[in-house]
Amino acid sequence: MVIVEQFDQAKQRLSALKKDPGNEAKLKIYALFKQATQGPCNTPKPGMLDFVNKAKWDSWKSLGSLSQEDARQQYCDLVGSLAAAEGGSAQAAAQPAGSGSAYETLLVSTEDDITTIKMNRPTKYNAITTEMYSEIIRALEQAAKDQSVLTVFTGAGDYYCSGNDLTNFTRIPEGGIQQMARDGGELLRKYIKAYIDFPKPLVAVVNGPAVGVSVTVLGLFDLVYATERATFHTPFSLLGQSPEGCSSYTFPKMMGVAKASEVLLFNQKLTAAQACQQGLVTEVFPDSSFQAEVWTRLKAYAKLPPNSLALSKQLIRSVERQKLHEVNDAEVERLVERWLSDECMNAVMGFFQSKAKL
Repeated sequence: MVIVEQFDQAKQRLSALKKDPGNEAKLKIYALFKQATQGPCNTPKPGMLDFVNKAKWDSWKSLGSLSQEDARQQYCDLVGSLAAAEGGSAQAAAQPAGSGSAYETLLVSTEDDITTIKMNRPTKYNAITTEMYSEIIRALEQAAKDQSVLTVFTGAGDYYCSGNDLTNFTRIPEGGIQQMARDGGELLRKYIKAYIDFPKPLVAVVNGPAVGVSVTVLGLFDLVYATERATFHTPFSLLGQSPEGCSSYTFPKMMGVAKASEVLLFNQKLTAAQACQQGLVTEVFPDSSFQAEVWTRLKAYAKLPPNSLALSKQLIRSVERQKLHEVNDAEVERLVERWLSDECMNAVMGFFQSKAKL
C-alpha cells in the first residue's frame, strides 16, 4: 500500500510539474538545449519516482528526430523571447554613441587630458553584450596610445553596469554550445587582458549599481570612486558560474579570504561604504556632489607629469602582471566548463523564468 501511495504521489507531482507554465517553458528549453547539442534523446528513461528527471526526459524525448540545427534555432527563439520579456533584447540593441561615432555601445571622448569610456546602454542598465566586450577592448587599446594622461570608466544613466547581458547565451553558432563557450571564453580572456596590460592610470567612476564582471575587474583599476548609492554584487553561484576578472586572486588579497568568499561564493551584495571598508573602493562621495567632486579631482590628477604616472604604475603592477595573466587563464578555463554544464544552463533558465511573465 505504501508503494502504491508513493507511486500515486509521484504521478501527481509529475503532472503538476508539467502543467505549471513556468516549469513547462523550462522543460522546453532544457529539451531544445539537449537536442541542439546532443541530438535525439538516447539516455535510459529515469524511474517513475524520479519525477524531475522523468519530466526532463519526457520533454527531450518528445522532440523525436528534430534536427540539431532546428533545435538550435528554436532554443534561440524561445530564450530570446524570455529575455525580451525580462527587458533585454536578443538583438542586443544599443543606443548609438552619436552621429559618426566609431562605437555603437560606448561613448568615448577625450577632454582635459582624460579619456572617458562610458558604457552607453542605459535602458539595459549597461549590460555587456559580446559587441560591447569587443568595443571596450578596442577603446582601451586606443586610449593606451592616445595623448591622454588618465583613462576613466563610467556608465550612462542610473546604473554603472549590470554585468553580462544574458542574451549572450541565446546565440548558439553553427559549432554548437561548445563553440559558443570557447568563443566566449577567448573573448573574456582578451577583455581581462586589456585591463591587466593597460599602461596608464585607470579610474572607475561608479555612478550606480555594479554587477558581475563590472565588479570583478575593479581589482585591476588604480582608483575606484563610487557614489553612496552604488552597490557591488557578484551573483556567480546563483547563475551556476564562477568568478572572473582575476577576482579569485585580487579580492582575497584586498578583503581577506573570508570576506572575499562571502562576496564571490555566497553572493553578498556590498554597499558603497562596505566596499570601501573592504578595499574594493577608494573613496565614496555623496550622490548630490559625486560628479562635481570626482571630476574636479580627476582634472587635477591629469595635470601631473604623464610619464611619471605611467612609469610608476608599471613599477606597482609589474611584480604581479604575470600572476594576473595566469589567474585570468585559469578563471576562463573554469568558466568555459561552467557554461557547458547542466547546472549553469538550469540556473540561467531559472533567471529568465523569474523575470519573465509567461
